[in-house]
Amino acid sequence: MNVPITVAHGDGIGPEIMAATLRVLEAAGARIAPEVIEIGERVYARGHSAGIEPSAWESLRRTRVFLKAPITTPQGGGFKSLNVTVRKTLGLYANVRPCTSYHPVVATPHPDVDVVIVRENEEDLYAGIEHRQTDEVVQCLKLVSRPGCEKIIRYAFEYARANGRKKVTCMSKDNIMKLTDGLFHRVFDEVKAEYPEIATNHLIIDIGAARLATRPKDFDVVVTLNLYGDILSDIAAEVTGSVGLGGSANIGDHVAMFEAVHGSAPDIAGEGVANPSGLLLAAVMMLVHIGQGDVAERIHNAWLATLEAGIHTADIHHAQLSSVRAGTAAFADAVIDRLGARPARFAPVRYAAGAPIQVAGRITPTVPAQKALVGVDVFLHWRGAAEALGAQLQGLGGDGLAVQMISNRGVKVWPQGMPETFCTDHWRCRFTAEGATATPAQVLALLGRVGAAGLDFVKTEHLYTFDGVPGFSLGQGQ
Repeated sequence: MNVPITVAHGDGIGPEIMAATLRVLEAAGARIAPEVIEIGERVYARGHSAGIEPSAWESLRRTRVFLKAPITTPQGGGFKSLNVTVRKTLGLYANVRPCTSYHPVVATPHPDVDVVIVRENEEDLYAGIEHRQTDEVVQCLKLVSRPGCEKIIRYAFEYARANGRKKVTCMSKDNIMKLTDGLFHRVFDEVKAEYPEIATNHLIIDIGAARLATRPKDFDVVVTLNLYGDILSDIAAEVTGSVGLGGSANIGDHVAMFEAVHGSAPDIAGEGVANPSGLLLAAVMMLVHIGQGDVAERIHNAWLATLEAGIHTADIHHAQLSSVRAGTAAFADAVIDRLGARPARFAPVRYAAGAPIQVAGRITPTVPAQKALVGVDVFLHWRGAAEALGAQLQGLGGDGLAVQMISNRGVKVWPQGMPETFCTDHWRCRFTAEGATATPAQVLALLGRVGAAGLDFVKTEHLYTFDGVPGFSLGQGQ
């Protein structure tokens, strides 16, 4: 029986590489029944700000498998990234991006790359919650949840175990973002104890990215947060020879989406020169996901044999390594001609039968903590000196709340600020409880006094402790 899949031809080079990929799948005997939907630029142009219509969602929920070519999100306000929307709406929490060097037939400065980036796909700064709050300051909220951390970290370990990988590296920036990235690191340390056969380590993301670019053979599986994973996977793909070689799987409990790592490349659209390899390798991952590992093996080995023959698209063409500079369609033809062949210089690919990795039902239930309100951060749109603001706010205290600290862009500027600190028109004013705890009524009364004084408060954040542990960070320099 053919497996229904949803297919989107996308924008830019998308239609060209999708046509090439589908021809290879058909020639290889893939047992699929594509349902074509339209998403992207033309849908945006029809007034759908998300870039997708209800009928497309119906197809995705029906087939639960999505093979998607790159799409273009219009620049400017009012348009959300369709890629992010699909991932989050369908719960595609795990983004899996294998990156492999194909030395010596594809030029690369690092011949031994074989790393898989496992990226959290739903949270972090990609929540896309942004606000302009003052004339000078905009904000983007970084949201990280404990279940979200555990799902992706557990998936990374299960992926390593299922695929014979020996090591999982966690990357975060918890030396700076102690609560958000700190939670990710802490959950990693908890989960790794359940996989004693797998080696682990943790790296701060900046040095981790540098080492991935210069010493990629030190890595096996890397698990990280959303933004970092997006950047790391492009670094790793480029290190292998071209981002055009990278395929990507987006896995959820109910639906899976498969796509190339790269974008829609409108600058070369219609020229017939794009490399279809990223989307083709994503389709190989799709075939494994739907239980057609036999077809996936035929295609992947034929693709490797094509590279070995020196038939290369423009992005990887090299005067000393390539025999043919192939366009998109010609490259697909070369892969089709080699179906059934096995590579000679590379190890032939084998895909063992097995069910898709699932972590649902294994996530640690959240135990509610004893939560106590101990203060409030009031953010003001205000121009002037920190000392003048501090003096004014001291007069607005009382009723159980007192101003403790003022910061600007995170740095404490009152009391005892430094004159060299540059300040914008966006101020965080921290009021803390004079007793053990505060009440919402006290916070509302404080805001009433702030507003009556003519101060423009643009945002508040309550300060809580959880089982006595502060759930908020100190100001820098506090």
